[in-house]
Amino acid sequence: MLNKNIPIPLYYQLKERLTQTIREGELQPGALMPSERELSDRYGISRMTVRQALGEMVKEGLLVREQGKGTFVAEPKIDQPLLRLTSFSEDMRSRGMKPDSRILAIYTEEAAQSVAAALNLGQNRQVLVLERVRLADSKPMAFEVSHLPLARFPELEQEDLHSVSLYTLLEEKHGLQIKFARQVIEVGLSDRSNSEALGISVKSPVLLIERVTFDGDEQPFEYVSSVYRGDRYKLQVELHR
Repeated sequence: MLNKNIPIPLYYQLKERLTQTIREGELQPGALMPSERELSDRYGISRMTVRQALGEMVKEGLLVREQGKGTFVAEPKIDQPLLRLTSFSEDMRSRGMKPDSRILAIYTEEAAQSVAAALNLGQNRQVLVLERVRLADSKPMAFEVSHLPLARFPELEQEDLHSVSLYTLLEEKHGLQIKFARQVIEVGLSDRSNSEALGISVKSPVLLIERVTFDGDEQPFEYVSSVYRGDRYKLQVELHR
């Protein structure tokens, strides 16, 4: 039972109790939480107090609510370091997760002005566009749209890009040396299109990432815009003084 004789609010005591059960593994990711009524009866408190505790845990990303299904323990967030250039596949494998991709579309088009400028394209502005949902252990993590100069990678459209790292393919098969990237990260809300691709509600918090990647001659070869699930990622930076 919770302690009603101390000045710590009951909702906060319950939140801490439930958080501890999650941290210690008693409640696994994806587990259905007991109903408000069950928790109310178990701890001898009102359903309003239970609702407040669960609401705080949803805000903190410990729980997720699914319409018509209930409240579930959230998947743990992935720490994303910002100081090392890796592909999604390399990053997931380093965490012991199985990366995969669901190809939504591969096509060629004339690059928009912003893409052409990012890739430093001349008169030939044809680019290969690759739209993918990136998966880790079969769960959607990010929606990516990559643009690559078609004149430089004319055979890339024929490659099997479902389970292979694009960077590994470019390095090993096309002899590309990848040197560095410039990346911009913003916080935003998902629209209907990427919400459907990621299996999240419209206007869910997401990370919006734009990256331009450069080769060994410091020439840009890739422009990619990505939408990462805000409930699965947090950014990590090590700062030195």
